Amino acid sequence: MKRRTFLSHAGALASMPLIMPYLPGGSRAPRGAAPLHVNGARLNEWLTAFDRVGRTATGINRVAYSEADLAGRAFTLQRLRDAGFTPRIDTAGNIYVRLDGTDRTLAPILIGSHIDSVTDGGNFDGPVGSFGAIEVARTLREQNRRLRHPLDVVIWQNEEGGTTGSKVAVGEITDAELAKVARSGKTIREGIGIIGGDVSRLAESVKKKGDIACYIELHIEQGGLLEKAGKQIGVVQGIVGLRWFEVTITGFANHAGATPMDQRQDAMLAAAKFTVAVNDAVRAEPGRQVATVGRMVVSPNTTNVIPGQVVMTVDLRDLDQTKIEHFTEVFERLAREIGTATTTTFAFKRLTDSRPAISDPQVMTWIESSATALGLSSQRMPSGAGHDAQEIAHIAPMAMIFIPSVGGISHSPKEFSRAADIINGADVLLNAVIAADASLDGRS
Repeated sequence: MKRRTFLSHAGALASMPLIMPYLPGGSRAPRGAAPLHVNGARLNEWLTAFDRVGRTATGINRVAYSEADLAGRAFTLQRLRDAGFTPRIDTAGNIYVRLDGTDRTLAPILIGSHIDSVTDGGNFDGPVGSFGAIEVARTLREQNRRLRHPLDVVIWQNEEGGTTGSKVAVGEITDAELAKVARSGKTIREGIGIIGGDVSRLAESVKKKGDIACYIELHIEQGGLLEKAGKQIGVVQGIVGLRWFEVTITGFANHAGATPMDQRQDAMLAAAKFTVAVNDAVRAEPGRQVATVGRMVVSPNTTNVIPGQVVMTVDLRDLDQTKIEHFTEVFERLAREIGTATTTTFAFKRLTDSRPAISDPQVMTWIESSATALGLSSQRMPSGAGHDAQEIAHIAPMAMIFIPSVGGISHSPKEFSRAADIINGADVLLNAVIAADASLDGRS
C-alpha cells in the first residue's frame, strides 16, 4: 500500500525554524517566531465537564449509539457552536468543522479523534484528541493566524466499536460490518441513522487519495512507555498490525476420577501448555511484538470431567508484518508439538487480520520539531492499540501524537492523563499543523 511521504521536504524542514504562522491577511510571520500555545485551561475545563457525560458508578459508558453517546455528541456540537464554528454531520455520522485557509484550492489538513468510549472506560481515550483538535482550530482563529490550507476538525463516530466512521471515510466499510450489533444493542446500520447519518448515502462521505493533505491525531498513549522513559511526547511510528486467532483444541471428555493420568486426552492441559508456549515464544525474541491469550471456553466445564474441548483466542500484534507472519508459523508449530504430546488436535481460525499502518516520515518530523520548539522531550514509539489514524493511512500521510497515561492505564475508570500533559499534546498538535501548512505544497 503506497502512502505519500513528502520526503523532498525533509532536508529543508530540518534546517528551517519550525513556526512560520500567517498574520492577518495571510502574510507569514518572520522566521524564528515563537511557538503558539492553546488555551490550556479552557481545554481542560471542557474535559472536566465532559467527564460527567456517561459517567456511571463503574466508569464512563458512552458506547456508540447509546443515550450517553448521543448526549456526548450534543455536548460537543454545542461547544463547537459556542466557539463560533458551524458543525456538519456527514452521511456516516462523523462531525466536522472547517477553518478556512487562504487558498481554498488546497486539500485540508485533518485533525481529530473520537468521543465514544468502551464499556466502563475512562474520559481521556478519544476526548483528549477531539477537544484538543477543536482547541487548536479555535486558537488559530482567535489569534488570527491564517493557514494556506483549510483545517478540518473531525469527531469520528464509533471508534471503539471498530473505527466505523473512519472506515466509511476511506470506503472500507462492508455490509457485514454494518450488520454488526454495537454494545448499545443497535446495529451499526441503525446507529448511523440515530446519530444523523444516512446509510443509503455513505458513498458521499468517502474520501480518496489527495482529498486530505495530511492527518494528525492527538491521543493518550494507553500504555506506560512514556511514563517509564520520563518523556512528555510520543511520536507514533505506526499502528501495529494485529491478527486474532480462534484456536479450538479437541481432546476427549472422560471421568476425572476413573481415567489414569497417562490415558487422558485433556484439552485444558493442552490449552495451558499452549498459553505458556505462546508467551515464552514471543518473549524469547527481541522486538516489541506482543501476544495475548484473552479468552477460554472450556467444555464441558464441569468439576469432575476431563475437559474434552477448549476454544481460546490469541491476539498477536507488531508493527512489522513479517513478524506477524513469523509468529503465526511459530504458534502453529507449537500447537502441533503440544497436540502430539497431549494426544489432542488444534484447529486455527483467523478472526481478524489487520496490517500495520506506518506513519509518514515527514509528518513525524513536524511533530518532533514542534515538541523540540516547545522545549518538550519526545521519543518515537509504536501504537499497540488501534486508532482511526490506521484507516486514514490508506489515503493520506498520517502520524499521531501521544501523551503519557498515568500508570499506563486505559480502558478503565482509573484512566488518567495530567492536565499539563494534555496541554503539551495540544500545543504540539497546534504547531505541527502550522509546520505542515508551511511545508505542504498541495500536490497530490
